[in-house]
Amino acid sequence: MLYTVAGEVAGDRQRWLLDGLHRLLQGRGYQFVEPGQPDIRLVLNFIDPERPRPYRRMAQATYVVSIATVDKHPDSVLHAAYPLMVRSLANLMMYTVDGPDGFHTYFVTLEQGCYKIPYQAGDDEGYFEQVFKRLEPLATSNLIINNDFHPDLPEELWEGDEITEQVSRAARKIEEMNLWPAPFPIQEILSPEDMRHVKRLYGIGGLSYGNLSARKDTRRFWMSASGVNKANLRTIGQDILLVKDFDPQQKAMQLSVPPHVTPRRVSVDAIEHWMIYTEHPQVGAIVHIHAWIEGIPSTEINYPCGTVELARAVAEQVRRAKDPSRAIVGLKNHGMTITGPDLDDIFERIEGKVIPQVPMS
Repeated sequence: MLYTVAGEVAGDRQRWLLDGLHRLLQGRGYQFVEPGQPDIRLVLNFIDPERPRPYRRMAQATYVVSIATVDKHPDSVLHAAYPLMVRSLANLMMYTVDGPDGFHTYFVTLEQGCYKIPYQAGDDEGYFEQVFKRLEPLATSNLIINNDFHPDLPEELWEGDEITEQVSRAARKIEEMNLWPAPFPIQEILSPEDMRHVKRLYGIGGLSYGNLSARKDTRRFWMSASGVNKANLRTIGQDILLVKDFDPQQKAMQLSVPPHVTPRRVSVDAIEHWMIYTEHPQVGAIVHIHAWIEGIPSTEINYPCGTVELARAVAEQVRRAKDPSRAIVGLKNHGMTITGPDLDDIFERIEGKVIPQVPMS
């Protein structure tokens, strides 16, 4: 697997980081190449926190880790590091603090995960092993975020149906419960040029957190779109979409849309919902929120949203549940996915139990 290094390494600490990462990656079979080579899978992008510069990947499969070092611990690592990750167009932020109170490393994810990688003075190899253990599964995961739109939605569904009404009501209820966390304003963080690059590569028009869906029939389900105001789901094909299948050859979700509508992309978690609905006919609805309930089983690795690995990990936990049609699964450093025979059943089961703060580890 090919990897490269971008940006400018500044100071002894970053040189130490780079030497350790080189040593570890090459010891695990990764091959270093110069930037610009085809088929690069992992990029270590060293950035200046004052002027973060992006690495412009050419393919969705390229996973970019931005690395920044500061000399003072911020009040909130998430709020200091997240904009740097977005501005540098990274998949993951490695935010290091090298100050008077020691050396600290944090991983920050697009899903607002923020967790610490321990470092004990004198145990450099143990530290780099921990970094690799947390980094490697994320860097090698496979995104399923492409959409294949078919303008074949039957005319009687152009304005939706009773199921889309249920989805809209449920989304408003989640808003009333204050469980749609405020997204980072990607349009304000990125320049117009960078925003166009993100749209071309990923089709992302904004960062939003959480989604919901409801089964239409044996194969199809209605699902919220990506980057929309979940409290105001109205237009079919733009706010709510009908997922009809998954094409493994194209690695794309198949969607039926009205022929007169310019569609938005469905939520990145559509592959996860598709796996659950396909395996469990008794599941009629799914809600994903960035919140928590004490005592729930959880996935072991915080795979990124939209990856087949995350979908499989969640589907495995649903499969293990005593009743898969009423499962509650934690997503590590992320949130939880809840299945139910319908949306009303889900809310009856979680009301009064939900904790807005997701535990990070």
